[in-house]
Amino acid sequence: MPELPEVETVVRGLRAALAGAVVAGARERFRGLVRGERGLLRRLGGLRVGAIERAGKFILVELGPPPARASGADPSSALGAPAAGRSQRGGHSCPPDSDPGAGQAAERGGHSRPPISGSRPGHARKDALAAPPGESRDPRVLLLLHLGMSGKLLLVPAAAPLAPHTHFVLRLAGGRELRFSDPRRFGRVALGRPGGAADPRRQIVPGREPLDIGAAEFARLFHGRAAAIKSLLLNQALLRGLGNIYADESLFRAGIAPRARHLSRARLERLRRAIRGVLQEAIAAGGSSIADYVASDGARGWFQTRHRVYGRAGRPCPRCGAPIRRIVLAGRGTHFCPRCQR
Repeated sequence: MPELPEVETVVRGLRAALAGAVVAGARERFRGLVRGERGLLRRLGGLRVGAIERAGKFILVELGPPPARASGADPSSALGAPAAGRSQRGGHSCPPDSDPGAGQAAERGGHSRPPISGSRPGHARKDALAAPPGESRDPRVLLLLHLGMSGKLLLVPAAAPLAPHTHFVLRLAGGRELRFSDPRRFGRVALGRPGGAADPRRQIVPGREPLDIGAAEFARLFHGRAAAIKSLLLNQALLRGLGNIYADESLFRAGIAPRARHLSRARLERLRRAIRGVLQEAIAAGGSSIADYVASDGARGWFQTRHRVYGRAGRPCPRCGAPIRRIVLAGRGTHFCPRCQR
């Protein structure tokens, strides 16, 4: 499953390639894939791509009206309320109560957007995207994507042959398409208006961002818990985006056994720093391409060449030479050095 570094790599590629792009239409090729306000599928034409952000393993794309229709409004992040936690944009953290839109205006072409809670009454417009009574009147649409186990999100020329298992296509003006393929069909696509009943941000798990969390908060999350630390790291309600690969690699770097419990604050801080370091290195390497994962331009990541324990059962530990062991913990294959990790 693509984890935080892989999803962040996809987001950065899309953000660079789609800034200001205009949507020509959308097509669902696997009936039932799209959740939320399915009627919006027919109303996306003419909207412009705004913020593209990551929350854990989720990708959130903001589609809004042309800039002239949003003039004079206060900027805000597409990942604002109701989702909890902090957004991650290119590795820079942003607390949930701050205003990330102002610092990102240049990245998004300098265009401001209406508040995430909905347009003010004097600025509401009656158009194809106007909400029914009692619903959000925000003219924007939020597109939420989750790659699942085997999903790929590729930006290709519209004339390119359609790959097998392509289930969703976002057509763009100028002859490009954003295609979502997912052979195992564990991925997710959702549409909705900000603040509406089907606001797709409600599907985002509320865990903290591993790249943002500070020492005190990390200690509060994990100190005194009786479960095995590997199981806790995979709990998306605690930390969102961390998965099997990077949990194993982080525990190795911190010298902590995956079955360790009741960690001291000093060991937890060592682990927090290891998690951040591993994730940052993996993002810089474009993620780990072990099975299906590729970036939005089709490029493979190469962090798998730097794995120290994951997938290396029976091979010598790079630190002490002892054979790497593999066990099953919390239903997941878990790799560790029995000598270096305690």
